[in-house]
Amino acid sequence: MFSNDQDNDARLTKAFWKALDDSPFMMLGLIGVEDDQTRPMSAQVDVPEDGDKDDGGQIYFFASKSDGVGRSVKSADHAVATFSAKDHTLFAHVHGALTPSIDRALIDRLWNPFVAAWYKDGKDDADLLLLRFDTESVTIWEADKGSTLKAATLKALFNVDPGKEHSKGHKANVTL
Repeated sequence: MFSNDQDNDARLTKAFWKALDDSPFMMLGLIGVEDDQTRPMSAQVDVPEDGDKDDGGQIYFFASKSDGVGRSVKSADHAVATFSAKDHTLFAHVHGALTPSIDRALIDRLWNPFVAAWYKDGKDDADLLLLRFDTESVTIWEADKGSTLKAATLKALFNVDPGKEHSKGHKANVTL
């Protein structure tokens, strides 16, 4: 049986995958390059054929070879991505490596009308770049409505550190 921390980690990991499926936008950037700005990118999650989308999968991003992250990436560059759920109840900070992929079958599988809108020549666009995001560490935070009021109450009545108290059951350091 899982301990409480493992239950919490599994619960928040599932919540992350569900929220990312609902709103697949992440801020993605490379660490250690001159232009280290993060940029909004749409995550494409490749769920294994026999898998459950609630358990996630491999994260990919379609990029441009001539701009931003795509222009600066080299094989296995260290990257960071941040995520905020549509309803702002879940947040994540992800570290990992970005690696270019030339797998045409994968491009075909992940291709959709939203991706197509960015490439003049479709899947054959010379500027098209698919990046695989191999995650290394992920911190997931869960927020609940009224947490600021609860924090102020904990501090005022019990002199408790509200940040540490709130983290219990609402934060997970996991691998995806």
